[in-house]
Amino acid sequence: MSRGVQDFVLLDVRSPDLYASGHVPGAVNLPHGRIVQRNLASYPVDTLFVVYCAGPHCNGADKAALRLAQLKRPVKKMIGGVTGWLDEGFELATASERAGLADSG
Repeated sequence: MSRGVQDFVLLDVRSPDLYASGHVPGAVNLPHGRIVQRNLASYPVDTLFVVYCAGPHCNGADKAALRLAQLKRPVKKMIGGVTGWLDEGFELATASERAGLADSG
């Protein structure tokens, strides 16, 4: 964050059902299989995406990071995912205020 403005997009790349059951606050849901250019079109090409999934046993964040890199988008992985977040004592959000990116297919 710079000057109180979030300078990255936090992507929960799990299924919509898992996202709805609990996600990192501020995260947007975009399952790794739906990461295509048209679903990222509302973000400038230099937007940094930080991706996470369920935890160390989940390879969804790896798949998402690879796909974003193939689309020439800046990307980082949030190590530990939901499991790591909870292990650090943080809580999950369950409201669907930021339910997901537009999915055009």
